Amino acid sequence: MPASSQGAFGPWQFQLVLLRRMADHQPGLVEDALRELGASRADMREANRRWQAMIRSPRARGAVQRYRSVLGPPEQVLRRRIGDLDCEALRWRLPLWPDLLFEALTGPDGQVWNEWLVRAPYSAGPGLRTVEDLRPWCCTVDEVARAFVPATPMEGTAPTRFRLAFTAPDGSGERTDHVAEFTWGLLQRLDP
Repeated sequence: MPASSQGAFGPWQFQLVLLRRMADHQPGLVEDALRELGASRADMREANRRWQAMIRSPRARGAVQRYRSVLGPPEQVLRRRIGDLDCEALRWRLPLWPDLLFEALTGPDGQVWNEWLVRAPYSAGPGLRTVEDLRPWCCTVDEVARAFVPATPMEGTAPTRFRLAFTAPDGSGERTDHVAEFTWGLLQRLDP
């Protein structure tokens, strides 16, 4: 249910922030999601404006505190060892993507290293065997990287974007090179 743009910033508004960046690549899917949320493009712009003001404020909270205040306590807190560093992955459920969780990966100092959508452990995820299986919003960075080994991470075109280069077979079995572009960890498009 839509919340007032002047009210507390919560999960409804945060989903609009994620959609705002995805609209650059998938405006049709974003329009469908806005209808599902009962939101307008004006609501999406206002949520993004408020989010940007929060993160740029001189009194801004750290990213973890901001996510906790906006999304509440994490549904999952997982300990991870990356190399010789102990990290923590905090995960929240977002109604718009029931099979995914929003994850903030923090380093030993508590700073957020990465923020994106990941597959929820209770969801099987898509079967990715060919390039035809890679449809917008069907899979995450991690899933593509595991399905088409070796995959090479590439710098994204904006802070919330990520690219992955890999080789994948098409329906006839011919292998071709591709670059997948993700926004907030969710597949947006595939470039040959």
